[in-house]
Amino acid sequence: QEQLVESGGGLVQPGGSLRLSCAASGRTFSGYAMGWFRQAPGKEREFVACISGSGVGTYYTQSVKGRFTISRDNAQNTLYLQMNSLKPEDTAVYYCAADATSSVIQITEYLYDYWGQGTQVTVSS
Repeated sequence: QEQLVESGGGLVQPGGSLRLSCAASGRTFSGYAMGWFRQAPGKEREFVACISGSGVGTYYTQSVKGRFTISRDNAQNTLYLQMNSLKPEDTAVYYCAADATSSVIQITEYLYDYWGQGTQVTVSS
């Protein structure tokens, strides 16, 4: 059974850092577009960042540019999101996703086929 499992969430103070991981199992997502989305309480899920299958192409939502970095290790079938200079407004459940039909960067949520269960990130003093 194909699945994506996120880890690395937690409670962090404003200005702090966290590194999220997304481990894939059941099939390889190497070469396919992957991304991170988040959902804050009372809000719809939103796009955060995505990466091409090769890892060369990346794209970020404006609010996280310069603070977050998406990367992947295709040999380990793992996706990462390094989050620095965290702000209270970054508080959300973070989800990783894979588009198993495309290798190019993908920002459209409904085109992603596989989703993880989410990991909570809370930024608070």
